[in-house]
Amino acid sequence: MLLYRATRLIFLLLIVGFHTAGAQSLPFYQPSRQEVLTAYKNAARLDSLVKNSVLKNNVRAHWQPDNKGFWYKNILADSALEYFYVDARTGVKTRITDTSKLVSTKDNGFISGGIRSRWERQRPSDSCSPDKQWIATIKAGNVFLRPAQGGEAVQCTSNGDTTNPYGQVQWSPDSKHFVVYHIFPVAEKPVYYVLSSVDTSTRGILRSHEYAQPGDPFTAYEIFTINVADKKLVKVDTELYDFLDFPWINWRQNDNNFFTFEKADRGHQRFRIIEVNANTGATRNLIEEKTNTFIYESRIFTWYTAKTNEIIWSSEKDGYNHLYLVDAVKGGVKNAITSGNWVVRKIDSIDETKREIWFLASGMNPGEDPYNAHHYRIGFDGKNLVSLTPANASHLCTFSPDRQYYLDNYSRPDLPSVTELRRTKDGKLISVIERADITAYEKKLGIPKPEVFVAKGRDGLTDIWGVVCRPPNFDSTKKYPVIENIYAGPQDAFTPKRFFTNWEMQSMANLGFIVVQCDGMGTANRSKAFHDVCWKNLADAGLPDRIVWIKALAKKYPYVDTSRVGLYGTSAGGQNAAGALLFHPEFYKAAVSACGCHDNRIDKQWWNEQWMGYPVGPHYAAQSNITNAGKLQGALLLIVGEADTNVPPESTLRFASALIKAGKVFDLLVIPGMGHSDGGPYGRIKKRDFFVKHLLGVDPPDRNKMVNGQ
Repeated sequence: MLLYRATRLIFLLLIVGFHTAGAQSLPFYQPSRQEVLTAYKNAARLDSLVKNSVLKNNVRAHWQPDNKGFWYKNILADSALEYFYVDARTGVKTRITDTSKLVSTKDNGFISGGIRSRWERQRPSDSCSPDKQWIATIKAGNVFLRPAQGGEAVQCTSNGDTTNPYGQVQWSPDSKHFVVYHIFPVAEKPVYYVLSSVDTSTRGILRSHEYAQPGDPFTAYEIFTINVADKKLVKVDTELYDFLDFPWINWRQNDNNFFTFEKADRGHQRFRIIEVNANTGATRNLIEEKTNTFIYESRIFTWYTAKTNEIIWSSEKDGYNHLYLVDAVKGGVKNAITSGNWVVRKIDSIDETKREIWFLASGMNPGEDPYNAHHYRIGFDGKNLVSLTPANASHLCTFSPDRQYYLDNYSRPDLPSVTELRRTKDGKLISVIERADITAYEKKLGIPKPEVFVAKGRDGLTDIWGVVCRPPNFDSTKKYPVIENIYAGPQDAFTPKRFFTNWEMQSMANLGFIVVQCDGMGTANRSKAFHDVCWKNLADAGLPDRIVWIKALAKKYPYVDTSRVGLYGTSAGGQNAAGALLFHPEFYKAAVSACGCHDNRIDKQWWNEQWMGYPVGPHYAAQSNITNAGKLQGALLLIVGEADTNVPPESTLRFASALIKAGKVFDLLVIPGMGHSDGGPYGRIKKRDFFVKHLLGVDPPDRNKMVNGQ
């Protein structure tokens, strides 16, 4: 006991040393070990009880065949059920007592009519012409064309072989031409892992899978057209298509002598929509976009209209992601469809007859969290914008099959869900169908709702938005350590924007921490400039923004202790968490890093080249956690599954090797048989124990002495 008290005293003295003179105004929250053990039990109890503590959180509408109404059910306490019928015209609810005759129709999907958008396409597999008169086949790597009704096949190419074959035939709608590619395949190199604990074998089992890493070559495609009338092979006047698989062809409506394809250059700094004359192979750019940083290629949306030879195209060329109407014959933008300092997030559907686009966007409403998703409708000409979701929250809408009505379910982390019935024509509210019941969650369990918190970023101008979770019944007269949940992958934004209850952040807060999450610069869904911070700069991870955000939180709430800050993350978040101890040890004191991509040269090609660029240059090594392992300060726990097929396990093990060579002390948890994960239930236990030990200075439960978890 004397040794334990001495250890706690030393820990407190060390903590005090982190503070500047006069900065300490509140005593530390410093629980005894017994208090911590009790907190573990209470946290486990809350984790179990919280799962069914929020009722009426959403409404799943079962629309009737006449589209005049729908029924739905609520799951109540103790799994009791109640059913209601709603008249869509009036919003009047009627309780259903006889459920034996309930029927429903399928949800309505896209309003279609155009050609599929670029990420909904399927590879062609049928080489028969649309008019069923011709069949193109590949034999020994060359193209042969023969009449479908029988007859001699004509060889159209001669320089193909089984090593570099022709393939991927795409016919014109009028069956007069088809496009074919001369293919120069590149086999992806394998990565390996060993399954160490297979019950059926006394030996570890070696596994491998194909895995392209940054800098590896791509399969290349040389584009040709073939005229069915004369069987002539025409080379398209463009460079090899050597990035992101083969191009998909879009034929001009009413004139199949022309087609277009889309090309993103490797390095992600140029995107084009290229028109081809099928008879001559001549090309011209209908659209060409260039940037000094990156074009987020996988978020480009294109839609080729069925009759009007127009293209709907998304771009960040004006600083925010917006939609543009392109003339597919003359080329160039006819008009901007959307504009402003806000972001188009997703296309819901397109109605070519009414020339309307239904879409999700964020950032349009002043004074509101710019990540909140709202639904809108607008004309192809950029006029008649209709807001369908006015409430200050993040929205999910579902429409009746005839799209005359919709249910708007909205919430925020600090606002439980509300479900409203609205009229599609003008967004008019018909009735409030349900409000989430959080009585059990908030009153019986005593868990505070998360707080949405906003503060300026590193530039003193840009708003950084996040959430804060507090322990139940916390004492505001004491200073609590902080744990940040970090994931700074530039592909999206990650702070929750809707009301949730059974999430890990609150579960960890229940042990006696302030747990936070925010999206710093370099993540998506804001301006292009906000996003560009990540360019060739993944080690930044928005950490300068996160640090000043947490400091602002502490300025507002003195019970937030910025001398005891830890963080945890998985995958890219694992890279970020470990990097915080390497690049910002003056602020972060402990980190749990799970399956991190600790060197962007080891991780997957498509993801890392998007943000770090191509070719692979010295900046890859300069930002590597492995290269910078000698800078480690603070307490670090590395977690990795030995069967990770997303980020190769050697990424973590090479980092561990570099730390060992640098004489650093850290903890390493390798979980047999586990894939890409935060460590699963065992890893999450170790994560909690790690922070309890290193931020609270208390030994966690000795589970080897526990019976049935007690």
